Amino acid sequence: MKKLSELIVLIKGGGEVASSVAHRLHCNHLRVCLTEITDPLAVSRGTSFCEAVFDGKKTIEGVTAELVVLSRKQIHRVWQDGNIPIVVDPETSIKEKLKPDVLIDAVMAKLNTQVKINDAPLVIGLGPGFYADRDVDIVVETNHSNNLGRIITAGKAEENTGIPIAINGLAQERVIWAPRTGIFTTNRKIGDRVDANQIVGRVENRPLKAPISGMLRGLLRSGVEVTKNAKLIEVDPINDRAVCYLIRDKMRTISGGVLEAIMRKFNIAV
Repeated sequence: MKKLSELIVLIKGGGEVASSVAHRLHCNHLRVCLTEITDPLAVSRGTSFCEAVFDGKKTIEGVTAELVVLSRKQIHRVWQDGNIPIVVDPETSIKEKLKPDVLIDAVMAKLNTQVKINDAPLVIGLGPGFYADRDVDIVVETNHSNNLGRIITAGKAEENTGIPIAINGLAQERVIWAPRTGIFTTNRKIGDRVDANQIVGRVENRPLKAPISGMLRGLLRSGVEVTKNAKLIEVDPINDRAVCYLIRDKMRTISGGVLEAIMRKFNIAV
């Protein structure tokens, strides 16, 4: 059996949840590779490795992800440099070259993105859309309830509530969704201070006003196309810019569940 440090973990997705999982697994000396689409739509960009798709590299709490081409050699080079490789690979074709020990669907699409239970020795699905012991080996609960981070070996996760993480008692009240399909534009940056009812962006000709006063903790990239009801902006009533670049407690709990699932499978006493 392989040493734990020799395990290869392939993660579909590079958003906030996938990034927290990649961060924890990397810090526990597993070889992690992320896959993404051509134009990722992350809102919590301060803690999303998919930003490397645009900028080449992205660092979160001391760990760096680096964009590479679909090459096993380049992926191994990034691992040797102590970083996390990320590839643009919507079809996850790289799994045929890497032959991962663990495959994780962390896209958070609320549905199975064509992951199969026989894609790797251990297949993990995060959140709703998967059925453990049928579609995947294990489901990890992502709903912000008492079951957050729980490992499910048979059955499915709780249904999606659509309610954002509450901060100071504010949940949906601090989030802006797209009022229509179109191009989202903004001249604001993550960490900017805004006042309630201040225009912070637009979808086509529709202005988007801050629902509360606070700080822009989450902000979609300007110039991307969005669909109606897509999440665009998060306003944080706590004006501490540092939190924009720190992994949230919910994400740490989810990533802990993933690490536990991997240990259950591979950390076996001989």
